[in-house]
Amino acid sequence: MLESYKKVWAIGYAQALLHWDQETYMPVADAEFRGIASSYLTLISKELLLSLKPLVEKYAKREDLDDVQRGIIRVLERKLRYFENVPEEVIKQLSALLPVAQVEWRKAKAKNDFEAFRPYLERIVELERRVADAWGYEREPYDALLDLHEEGLTAREAEEIFSRLLPASSEILKREGFPRESELEKVEYRREDMERVNREVIRLIGFPEDKFRLDVSAHPFTVGLSPNDVRITTRYEGRDFKATLFSVIHEGGHALYDLNVDLKLSTTPVGKGASLGIHEGQSRFWENVIGRSWEFVELIMPILKRHLDFMANRTVEDVYYYFNTVRPSLIRVDADELTYNFHIAVRFHIERELISGNLSVREAPSRWEELYERYLRVRPKTYSEGILQDIHWSMGDFGYFPTYTLGNVVAAMGWKALPDLKERVASADFESIKTFFRERVWRWGAIYTPKELLRRAYGRAYDVDALIEYLRRKFLA
Repeated sequence: MLESYKKVWAIGYAQALLHWDQETYMPVADAEFRGIASSYLTLISKELLLSLKPLVEKYAKREDLDDVQRGIIRVLERKLRYFENVPEEVIKQLSALLPVAQVEWRKAKAKNDFEAFRPYLERIVELERRVADAWGYEREPYDALLDLHEEGLTAREAEEIFSRLLPASSEILKREGFPRESELEKVEYRREDMERVNREVIRLIGFPEDKFRLDVSAHPFTVGLSPNDVRITTRYEGRDFKATLFSVIHEGGHALYDLNVDLKLSTTPVGKGASLGIHEGQSRFWENVIGRSWEFVELIMPILKRHLDFMANRTVEDVYYYFNTVRPSLIRVDADELTYNFHIAVRFHIERELISGNLSVREAPSRWEELYERYLRVRPKTYSEGILQDIHWSMGDFGYFPTYTLGNVVAAMGWKALPDLKERVASADFESIKTFFRERVWRWGAIYTPKELLRRAYGRAYDVDALIEYLRRKFLA
């Protein structure tokens, strides 16, 4: 069965490479043909998977399977369920639509023109509703889309996390004493200088440079093609250098996970990360828990001073507080640790309402403004800094955003399990940190469900109290 599955894996490899190319080097004019190619590759993958059904059913009945084998069967059963239940017409239409929608989103964002993108978003929402109905759910259709992105997660569980996390974050926000802004946010940099900084930081953390690439895209992302080829991107905006630095560290966290799944699992259905939330937990750990720490700032100060002229007279304290400014803002990717989850809550509510039919796409921009006013006391003046700021909906990723907050929860669970983390970072002992995560999380791939993996690694699933404790210690100490 696994030998036959390699054909499915190969199609996925090709699709991942096409996605990377689409976001980095593909000519914009090719979006339509890329969509056609993507749709047919998806259909080929469907046919190959369905051919495995008799074998999956045969092995599923056996009682002597080990954990790896049970994980393989679980993942394949979910894939089969998707392709058996979701109409081929919907799969084909989505696969063809999304590459075009992503190009149209970029154009609309650049022109601040929501109306130009609205027809594409309406069609995506319509198709995502059909996917939800086909996948099935107990309480509400949004549960289906959450489960497709984070196995086992429901809207009720996500709501419970936000209902505890947001009030606690609001209370910390009222009392914390971190600066609202830093003059370093306005300082311009040369792209070639920051490229040198980013690559030195990657080397400091210890990335295997023969197994990954760093490129540029409009929206930073990671694509894991194989255990020996993981590609990350960043963007260079010319000022506020922490933005590109932290996108590199963030995407690097994803890359470390992909590069450290047990090689024995490669080309199998479980040779990947357990879920988006677990994956995000790795990237947010490296970006926030490590990257924004005092000890890490001390480590990289020589790198910053060596390549950035304007850093000559700056102190560790200057940079630490620049990395950790706290203020309500409009842009999710630039948000600080304390306010970030409010951004995710806005998207969670809007997605849930769109999929349920309680909100139309036409009404979504005003709902966006209303929720930002409620949570962060800010209101976007343009669509580009509001509802058009994220690429995810143009990619059909409804049910994806809550995994970012889950990632913050998972990152805090890692922080709590490493009481001597400050000492390790101060001594640049990143290898022991990577060993910790390799043994507890990374090497297991998708053998276990996300919740089961967390229970095995940390004793419980989605410990929101760990995140609240982390934020209180950092911002109220």
